[in-house]
Amino acid sequence: MRPELIEASGLLRSPDPAAMDRALALLQKTVFSFSTKVCGHREDAEDTMQDVLFKSLPHLRKIENPQALAVWLYKVTRNRCWMSRRRSRFAPEHMLSLDELMPEPAELEALLHSATHSPEAQAISQQNSERLHEAVLRIPAKYRLILVLHDMEELSAAEVAKITGLQEGTVRVRLHRARLFVRRELAALTSGKSRPAQRSKRASLRRPLDCKQIFAGLSDYMDGKLDDAACARFQSHIQDCAPCVAFLQDLSRAVERCRTHAVDCESSSARALRKVLLQEYQRLSA
Repeated sequence: MRPELIEASGLLRSPDPAAMDRALALLQKTVFSFSTKVCGHREDAEDTMQDVLFKSLPHLRKIENPQALAVWLYKVTRNRCWMSRRRSRFAPEHMLSLDELMPEPAELEALLHSATHSPEAQAISQQNSERLHEAVLRIPAKYRLILVLHDMEELSAAEVAKITGLQEGTVRVRLHRARLFVRRELAALTSGKSRPAQRSKRASLRRPLDCKQIFAGLSDYMDGKLDDAACARFQSHIQDCAPCVAFLQDLSRAVERCRTHAVDCESSSARALRKVLLQEYQRLSA
């Protein structure tokens, strides 16, 4: 969970107007950031932020802990964003299959022999939030929502399941496919090459069966969700398979870029909105 929500949850119970102003600023940041990543348009995110926060004012003091605040706030924001969002021009129509997201042998070979990123190049890459934003917007909406909630908003799979109404296992499956998709998009955007066409069944059969099984469980391995026996099998395979190591490192970099992606919402209009929200909150409290 984002530390902003933990801090806001404590501040909401303070009678100090300065504490409430700080809490509202944290909630503004959370709602705007989440809406921008899911909806893709700043104008939609600003409308969603204003609407959600005004509707939230009568309920804020009743929410007892950060977990309840997170689940309630993200659920309300998601519903509002879904109602108003414009269809992304990047989003593909088809469902994501695991097989089409797995790398071809040629791609693994290129990863294996690519030069290690220098610290300077990695820093420049991490600063290029526009490229990441574009890659995330290409993910089909129902997968993008899971990636944003889990990797960008720092919620657990259990919390994401409560917000979305999905089973936790379904959350994990969609998260992995979204991660594989955004890794592929970032690789294409960075190299300047077009995205690979949909793979044929014959092409998919060229991948070793053991590697296919490893690719299918990489997110569970990265997040420490495998039992001891499965983890041992993964480690045994990876230590002898350099292409899988290269792919795991590339996927880990993509996930880390998602986790460190920040959206700034502070502006004169945001401060003006907060002033009105604070006045309304004080009126309701009185």
